[in-house]
Amino acid sequence: MSVLAPSAAVAPIGASSRAPGPAEVVMDISGLLSRWRQATPTGIDRVEMAYAQALIERDPERLAFGGLRPGGGYARFPTAVVRDYLEATQEMWALGEGGDGARRGRLAFLAMLDIRPTPGGAGRRPRAYLHLSPRGLERLRAYEAALKREHARMVTFVHDLIPLEHPEFVREGGAALFRRKLETLAKLSDGVLVNSQATATATSAHLARLGRQTMLRIAPLGVPSLAPAGRRGRREKPYFVVLGTIEPRKNHLLLLNIWRRWVEQEGAEAAPDLVVVGRRGWENENILDLLDRSPVLGRVVDERGGLGDVATRSLVAGARAVLCPSFAEGYGLAVAEALQLGTPVIASDIAAHREVGGAAPDYLDPLDGPAWARALRDYAQPDSPRRRAQQARLADWKGAGWTEHFQIAFQLIEDVVR
Repeated sequence: MSVLAPSAAVAPIGASSRAPGPAEVVMDISGLLSRWRQATPTGIDRVEMAYAQALIERDPERLAFGGLRPGGGYARFPTAVVRDYLEATQEMWALGEGGDGARRGRLAFLAMLDIRPTPGGAGRRPRAYLHLSPRGLERLRAYEAALKREHARMVTFVHDLIPLEHPEFVREGGAALFRRKLETLAKLSDGVLVNSQATATATSAHLARLGRQTMLRIAPLGVPSLAPAGRRGRREKPYFVVLGTIEPRKNHLLLLNIWRRWVEQEGAEAAPDLVVVGRRGWENENILDLLDRSPVLGRVVDERGGLGDVATRSLVAGARAVLCPSFAEGYGLAVAEALQLGTPVIASDIAAHREVGGAAPDYLDPLDGPAWARALRDYAQPDSPRRRAQQARLADWKGAGWTEHFQIAFQLIEDVVR
């Protein structure tokens, strides 16, 4: 799904008492640079993209881009090169695998590899170093040096604490690595942004255990007003969509087993299709075996790993529902974007989903297979009562906006550097 930058410029707010105008910001772009090979983004990638564009609109004269170079030290990157890279990346995301922006993005990234570390200078204005992804935060000494070079205070973004709270869902060693990242954050950050109350509660508890109190603000992710591009995902059969990386936490296994039983009982023609949109992740051997080797599922499951944003929006708009059965999330981004397109959602009953979806979606226990099967059979019907009821509730749903998000984020930056 696409999280696009705000359609309108975000006005500068909260001028620092130390100098007129907003603080200077150095945005760490290491995360986006590391993803240059990927034609489809993660949720964190999209947040970084939205911030980069909002900061450019806010005041490009007070914005710089920096980060840890792959295999090297800290460097600033030329803004013109970064903007070209961002533009190429958006093109690539829009079209998915094979998109026209891939070549330009790679060339821009390769150009950045030759940039040598340069001092940021003391500057005349207060300066914040904005780090929006967990990438590289395990390198405490490197970021201590970067902050010293930039004469800046650090603002970070915590998207979730799943590696610590649910280590069973991450790669081996992932929990220990994330703990090191959080220790760096606790030591260096003067301000922390989070995307939900659920993430705020978890983050505050872990920072308290590390003996650190810092300014923390909740800024729900913006949901742009999007109209689906092209035709509304027209297919011969009714279908459902599940979005996200194929990994155990997302609970694809529940859906695949329901669909296999559905076909076995009623036949492939009677069962709707399941469209799986997302790249293949990790620790998912059982899921991949079903996708690759089950002849039953092969008749009704359509895996679309490299689908671009334009096609995805159209597909979601025509679905009977978007399915979000995950066990844990920091923020229910797929829920929000589906609802923004007017598509019903059936989601697992977890705090992050309820915080975003409110009263609109149908919420089910992610372990209650029979309840999911009943709901799916109802929603698959042309005149489904449950789907019709959710469509009525959708009229009262309103997603968060990027403008409000950046008002909170930019005010935190100003508060930190004062």
